[in-house]
Amino acid sequence: MPRARLTIDPDFTIAPVPRRLFGSFVEHMGRCVYTGIYEPGHPKADADGLRTDVLDLVRELGPTVVRYPGGNFVSGYEWEDGVGPREQRPRRLDRAWRSIETNEFGLGEFARWARAAGAEPMMALNLGTRGIQEACDLLEYANHPGGTKYSDLRRSHGSADPFDVRLWCLGNEMDGPWQVGHKTAAEYGRLAAETARAMRLVDPRIELVACGSSHSGMPTFGEWERVVLEEAYDQVDHISAHAYYQEHDDPRDFLACARDMDAFIESVVATADAVRARGKHRKHIGVSFDEWNVWYQSRYRESAIAKGESEWEVAPRVIEDEYSVTDAVVVGTLLNSLLRHGDRVTIACQAQLVNVIGLLRSEPGGPAWKQSIAHPFEQVRRRATGDVLDVRVRSDRYETPRFGDVDLVDAAATWDAESGVLSLFLANRGLAEPAQVQVGVRGFGDLRPRHAAVLAAADGQDRHTTNDEQHPDRVGLRPLDGVRVEEGSAHLELPPLSWAVVQLARG
Repeated sequence: MPRARLTIDPDFTIAPVPRRLFGSFVEHMGRCVYTGIYEPGHPKADADGLRTDVLDLVRELGPTVVRYPGGNFVSGYEWEDGVGPREQRPRRLDRAWRSIETNEFGLGEFARWARAAGAEPMMALNLGTRGIQEACDLLEYANHPGGTKYSDLRRSHGSADPFDVRLWCLGNEMDGPWQVGHKTAAEYGRLAAETARAMRLVDPRIELVACGSSHSGMPTFGEWERVVLEEAYDQVDHISAHAYYQEHDDPRDFLACARDMDAFIESVVATADAVRARGKHRKHIGVSFDEWNVWYQSRYRESAIAKGESEWEVAPRVIEDEYSVTDAVVVGTLLNSLLRHGDRVTIACQAQLVNVIGLLRSEPGGPAWKQSIAHPFEQVRRRATGDVLDVRVRSDRYETPRFGDVDLVDAAATWDAESGVLSLFLANRGLAEPAQVQVGVRGFGDLRPRHAAVLAAADGQDRHTTNDEQHPDRVGLRPLDGVRVEEGSAHLELPPLSWAVVQLARG
């Protein structure tokens, strides 16, 4: 049987758990907004048209921050279209996703939804077709108390109090040729720096995220970050990273893709720190991993929308992937990667929240349910508290075509000294055999098992099993039995292809 040993110590920490690490993303794309979080006329819609069944599930997931309104959508978006009386809002062509945008749902509706969901809003700005003035106008509308053109406009729209948005993205994926208003690194870096300077004159409390590379496979990756940060280092607080993963021909590579996320983060940090040293800057730039998930992009590329052959529709069904046991295990390892880099990755958004590669699914006029990938997200958000620990793993390994030898067991851990709770987040990447795991816990005092749950294929299921409208709870967590602590070590057994959370507590 494969084995792994984890070495941890309460004195060897990486950083306090960043609460913004557990974010999500709502884009005007497909059915994420319309029939996702917003559907007037639904049996469970409230007076604002918000679906309360979806909102209840969002509250259970508990995303701490939600990025809005895009994504590719934002690079052609005119924010003024989505404020004021609904009957006066224009319908527009959304060039990013070849659909009709009705603008029934806009900034005010999102601010109220985010407040109801208990999530911090993270606004993305259009730096594709618009620029400095429009960004400052939007900031004034959102955050200024009153007595000016745009703050008084907000008040006239029924929102006397400012929305107080602190997190702002300076555009989206501006390195991508697919982006409306795509720019070179020098062009974008200059625009980002000038926009940031102007916005801070309106509200100096804000935090700003510059666009990094859309993915690590971009030919400009690394050089893009260097040029942008040399232009804008002192004006921004974070630089973004985006990554999506899917299974191709070999599940072994897919199950190891957290190795790619690790390398991506470390490369961005190295580039940012090189610019810091060269420019003699004092602060460190954080990484905002504000788009990440499993996404079967090969399926999307074959769609009519991707090929530009679809009709213009309102809220078409776009990339509504159904997620399996395997996908959930991979998402668990990606969450582990983010935790392991919690000293520099302080914001992250799993994209997206509903329907579009969603943690949740909903049907028009029908039910809503959690996808398999929602369970690792919810568990890590709930149980990762205190400090992230530096986990050293000695594990049996397996061979992958892309990554070479990879640890069979993937791990992250947190220690909450105040409550005396050690939380372990573990994945067995093996497809066939259970794995025995031993964790040295001598430095933590007298610990006892408090909670242990695992996500794996149940009897009669296989690794491709998903949740759906008829079977919303088919894939989920179940108790992990057999966890014990003896002679300064915790011992447990992980089923094949599984992700687990184990908590040990003092007393």
